[in-house]
Amino acid sequence: MKKLLLIFLLFGSLLLNNCTKNEKIEIIKIQEDKIENQMIRAYQEGMTAFENRLYFEAAKKFNEAEILFPQSEWAPRSALMAAYAYYYDDYNNRAISELINFFKKYPDHPNTPYANYLLAMSYYNKIVDEKKDLEPLKNSKKQFEYIVENYPNTEFSLDSKFKLDLINEMIASKEMYIARHYIQKEKWIPAINRLKFIVTEYDNTVFIEEALHRLVEIYYKIGLEDESRKYAVLLGYNYPEGEWYKNTYKVHKKEYKIEDIKNENKKSTLKKLKSLLD
Repeated sequence: MKKLLLIFLLFGSLLLNNCTKNEKIEIIKIQEDKIENQMIRAYQEGMTAFENRLYFEAAKKFNEAEILFPQSEWAPRSALMAAYAYYYDDYNNRAISELINFFKKYPDHPNTPYANYLLAMSYYNKIVDEKKDLEPLKNSKKQFEYIVENYPNTEFSLDSKFKLDLINEMIASKEMYIARHYIQKEKWIPAINRLKFIVTEYDNTVFIEEALHRLVEIYYKIGLEDESRKYAVLLGYNYPEGEWYKNTYKVHKKEYKIEDIKNENKKSTLKKLKSLLD
């Protein structure tokens, strides 16, 4: 009788434990469902705010959605939408911060290429005056280069290449601006260094011809005629029809006439190079 009672008590205890565990699981599930519903509601409110152009408010709602249920698949979506809303509202520093956190939390997310592009654009939008602040230029250039290298077959890569061309033009513009300042002050060595930097690093920009011509002028002025002729040859060989080559021609041909340039350009490349080196 005692054995039967013991078995009954043990069975009852196990049954009670199982019921308690099931109840706990059920409670947890209900709580998770409730939190997920709250998160989805916050996300939807964020989308509504965004559509109504309340971008800062939208970002806050997306942040709230991510915090409510960080283990949900909606969390990375919310994080990205928050970054996009901040970016769209020109809060670029907040967008950058959101995206850096996104990479830390969701390193393998499928939308990582887009997140990298959005980060590059956030840096790019911070460019206000390239002559005063190079940091946004450097950061955006580095990020666009990363996209081109790591996601070459995406639409983001195509636009990144275009943005890189614009950034290079801006950097070259700054270098030329500084070089002209040194030339006015007759500080020849720093001017030469800036101009050479343009020639070696930014030869695909619109400033390459002026940079070569300025080198011709400076070297001629300080008495280094061989160096001056070297850059004159380089300019004439690559840009024979340009206005800057016409100015360079004046430096080495005192009896300058426009007809001389036209006749010079008709010569063979070898004769052209020799004529400048004579």
